[in-house]
Amino acid sequence: MEAKKTPKADLTKKSGMFLNLGLAIAVGATLAAFEWKSFDDGALKDLGQVTDNFEELIDIPITEQPPPPPPPVEQPIIEEIPDEVEIEEKIEVNFDVDVKEETVIKEVVIAEAPVEEKADEIFDVVETQPNPPGGMSGWNQYLSKNLKYPTQARRMGIEGTVIVVFVVNTDGSIQDVDVLRGIGGGCDEEAIRVVSNAPKWEPGKQRGRPVRTRMRLPIRFKLS
Repeated sequence: MEAKKTPKADLTKKSGMFLNLGLAIAVGATLAAFEWKSFDDGALKDLGQVTDNFEELIDIPITEQPPPPPPPVEQPIIEEIPDEVEIEEKIEVNFDVDVKEETVIKEVVIAEAPVEEKADEIFDVVETQPNPPGGMSGWNQYLSKNLKYPTQARRMGIEGTVIVVFVVNTDGSIQDVDVLRGIGGGCDEEAIRVVSNAPKWEPGKQRGRPVRTRMRLPIRFKLS
């Protein structure tokens, strides 16, 4: 026969309350465990200020190492050599010299050596050129009156300029007449004849003195 429980003795109805109460206690115990601080019972030691023995650090800049000094140079030993002879004679210099204002120092003039000119020397270039009578216009008049056109050159139709070279002497006479460049047909010989028979020229001069001078002149042959 099954025994019936009394309503007061039935604990199943209060099981929910007991469960909530147990959970609350467990949570409280856990929180208390986290919040609990443990302190060491040992006596605290007062260390005070700790003094160190390290020296103060100083920033040292990086510098270049200088090169090693050169080896010392050995200086030569100079031995003093005494003079063999001692000059004891005293030289007296007299500066009391009377200089007169009237004393005149003559200027030394060095004259140039005279230029020796040979009598037979022929100059190609002189200070004063030889000049025909009446100048060059007089010379052209002389040629027009005395120059004859060669018959052979006229027949062959030869015309041109003959260059004649000759020497004018110190007295103005003409010699050594020659053709430097000719054209032929008898013109060269006619040019030599006319120049050789020309009147005397005024001679060339070098340093104011008449000298023999070599001349070159053109003589033109032209058919009319």
